[in-house]
Amino acid sequence: MATKNLSEYNTEKVPDASNMIFGIVVSEWNPEITGAMLEGCVNTLEKHGALPENIHVKTVPGSFELIYGARQMTLNDGYDAVIILGCVIRGETPHFDYICQGVTAGIARLNATNNIPVVYGLLTTENMQQALDRAGGRLGNKGDECAVVAIKMAKF
Repeated sequence: MATKNLSEYNTEKVPDASNMIFGIVVSEWNPEITGAMLEGCVNTLEKHGALPENIHVKTVPGSFELIYGARQMTLNDGYDAVIILGCVIRGETPHFDYICQGVTAGIARLNATNNIPVVYGLLTTENMQQALDRAGGRLGNKGDECAVVAIKMAKF
């Protein structure tokens, strides 16, 4: 069980993002969760100097499509990092397992084969409350964490 607030980090260790360009691919599925994650992500990028015009957001229908969206953004020679944001909540069928495994493998493949970091921001939760807790609730916002990771990896 997670106990760490995803929004807590040492701001002194985050590089300046004022000269960086970010792509964000966000799933339209579970919009109350992904919308909150997107807001946290954008706010954190801007907090560390990223200019609003250097944050490009694209939407895809579901979490599985995050792979394609991220791949298309890595083909653009302008991004310093790409962030994927999605949420899959376990249901009564094995669909959850297939989607989570597929997205994880797809994003790992992109990271292993491209020169642009792709930050994994897929919430995989048992229920809606766990997702809410991680999208601005009691455990912070996964979007904040992804923004910090993207800045650090772009600087890497």
